[in-house]
Amino acid sequence: MVENQNIILKIVITFLVSLIGIISLGGNHLFTPSSEVIAAESTTPTKISKVVAAQLRFGFNLFQQIQTYPTAANQNLVIAPYSIAQSLAMMRNATSSSTLEEINKTLNLSDLEPSTIDNSYQKLLNTLKTSEADVQIAIATSVWLNQNITLKQQFVNDAQKYYQAQVTNLNFANPTAKNIINKWVEQQTVNKIPQIVDQISPNDAVYLINAIYFKGNWTKQFDPTITKPQPFYSQPNLPKPQPMMQNTGKYRYYDHQQFQAIRLPYGENAELGMYIFLPKETSNLKKFNQQLNGDNWHEWLSQMRSRQGTIILPRFELESEIQLKDILKGLGIKEAFDPQKADFSPMTSTPVAIDNIKHKAVIEVSEQGTEAAGVTSIGISITSAMPKATPPFTMNVNRPFFFAICDDVTETILFMGNVVDPQ
Repeated sequence: MVENQNIILKIVITFLVSLIGIISLGGNHLFTPSSEVIAAESTTPTKISKVVAAQLRFGFNLFQQIQTYPTAANQNLVIAPYSIAQSLAMMRNATSSSTLEEINKTLNLSDLEPSTIDNSYQKLLNTLKTSEADVQIAIATSVWLNQNITLKQQFVNDAQKYYQAQVTNLNFANPTAKNIINKWVEQQTVNKIPQIVDQISPNDAVYLINAIYFKGNWTKQFDPTITKPQPFYSQPNLPKPQPMMQNTGKYRYYDHQQFQAIRLPYGENAELGMYIFLPKETSNLKKFNQQLNGDNWHEWLSQMRSRQGTIILPRFELESEIQLKDILKGLGIKEAFDPQKADFSPMTSTPVAIDNIKHKAVIEVSEQGTEAAGVTSIGISITSAMPKATPPFTMNVNRPFFFAICDDVTETILFMGNVVDPQ
């Protein structure tokens, strides 16, 4: 155990998005989750939908808060809101008192019982994890523990039961500790994100890592022989040639006075899809993002109808790395970062506080489909109706647009982002 309570240690939570089997590696495993899906306790659909709705609101709030920072304005952006929300939900079980209240409020979970939250995330996790020929989602959570720190068994039990977490003891004084964690990250994201941990200090306490990997082939794939360079207007009147894919068929589509929206489904079951919202030339992406909230999202999706049309979409590959500490503080999580106020006593007897939170995400969209990966790292310091026939539509996505990858069975958004420059 640590004797000097003035030493600052860190707990880092990393969220990954990738498509891969769950792989255990390196270190002394305190426990490893079963390869079988753990049966969730009985949780009514209504309770689960409340957690999903809360998660949706949090995701949009987070997305908008990020864009208040100059470094994110008018830039490519991709985040994995489910990954971030799930990891923060797991961290609830590590906190108490007003520290817990702030996290619950930010996640919109204040009105729900703790057991409802955990059971809902457990069932959501089991539902989202899927593997078929054309769509794969894998979700993994791990806790990397400095061998000098002791976690309370109840926190470990909850992490395993509800979030299927693997807990591993590591010697953080060993220079190879960083490499072991980063190797796990790299494997969970299928080499999409080779590193999230820059350095580990012997004073670091715990790294909590969540990985979600997604790879999906379009239900109706684009023909690569049709793809050709066409102008993309990242800025008005400043076109740049960009490989533009094209497809024609029946899609769920909505023509709003301020934007066009389309759903491009993945896989044979088409339960997951990418929603693309293209602001009209009389509007712009900034104005659209200001309207993003849970109510509008549900309203827009409810207005989509199956229509024949043509979609012209750029190939794109994005990567974002974001420090979330100040962003989450802006959303209301403040005490967790304050060494004098943070209460993580349900996790460890050693006083702790969050040191930093880092999120990294990548996404690649091509004629075949989409591959995406994301990582978020949280550092905690130890201190003290059918429409009438309509003509075919054309949706030419040749200017900045918003996208979201959504599981429509659970209404969970796995990824969302802005594409300002596809290159």
